[in-house]
Amino acid sequence: MSQWNAADYARNSKGQERWGRELIEQLGVRDDDDVLDIGCGDGRLTAAIAERTSGSVVGVDSSLDMVRHANAHHASGRLRYEHGDAAALAFDGAFSLIFSNAALHWVAGCHSPVVDGIARAMRPGARALLQMGGEGNGAGIIAAFDEVRSRPEWAAHFEGFVFPYGFHTPALYQRWAERAGLKIEEAQIIAKDMTYDSHESFIGWLRTAWLPFVEPVPAADRDAYLEAVADVYLAANPVDGEGIVHVDMRRLQVRLSKPA
Repeated sequence: MSQWNAADYARNSKGQERWGRELIEQLGVRDDDDVLDIGCGDGRLTAAIAERTSGSVVGVDSSLDMVRHANAHHASGRLRYEHGDAAALAFDGAFSLIFSNAALHWVAGCHSPVVDGIARAMRPGARALLQMGGEGNGAGIIAAFDEVRSRPEWAAHFEGFVFPYGFHTPALYQRWAERAGLKIEEAQIIAKDMTYDSHESFIGWLRTAWLPFVEPVPAADRDAYLEAVADVYLAANPVDGEGIVHVDMRRLQVRLSKPA
């Protein structure tokens, strides 16, 4: 499991936060909603949701460092953060609204256990809005990582490497939702343009958001490795006239409801 650095992530995740806040605007939080945020990370978005309801709000994340950070900076009487696995949610009919932003693609392979857990956690009539990396997400970045990690100076660190993400299609989520007894209100791939206004911020995002492609490299060598990845990516995808780095991302957005 990747070892997250919550403070470093907070400094380098402005793009994920921006998209998350846009997603919250679509969430339709009601004043009495009890809300679950799956993959809450450093807790900023969960706290923003809690401002919109008088109900209880729970954030869960698989990273203990993230959970500790979130509890230290954002927890309150109605808002708490727990350590938990998105593929083994331990809630039973506790929530009227479920949210997840930029997290569920960290569950590799089949997401049927994720959707089953969401269904169990939902009360009758509950809603869910999920957004994650979808099919084709970050293809240019992944190609750059693949090229660099295959070079002789880096290849030994990646022996036995397995692709770590679950970038799925709307059709698969429809199938998993139907099996779980949920109704699909929306399932679509949305193209997103991730932007970075400096080389430093781009490297920071590579370092914090693509951990499985970074952690195998010894810490002393990571700066050189990441510079090589950035060079490969930017050679194929140059900055624009204002010096902005653009990354083509694909988000799978899924809206679910549980029959009353």
